[in-house]
Amino acid sequence: MDNTVAKVITVIGSSSESFDKAVATAVAAASKRVKGVHVADVQKFYVHVEKGKVVSYRARVRMAFEYDPKLKKGR
Repeated sequence: MDNTVAKVITVIGSSSESFDKAVATAVAAASKRVKGVHVADVQKFYVHVEKGKVVSYRARVRMAFEYDPKLKKGR
């Protein structure tokens, strides 16, 4: 196995429906910006509340992707 280096980013996804969809939103958004996302670690779940009701579900997600110093930033 070759030696590799991964870069880690943190993103927050949200959904008006569920925590699962909040995580999926975060992963999908990050995958559009960076290539090779290979692991996601959900760090925290929380909700946004208005007038005593939950209006959105949020997930803070850490994701790792293969780091290639030859590529431009964020790719």
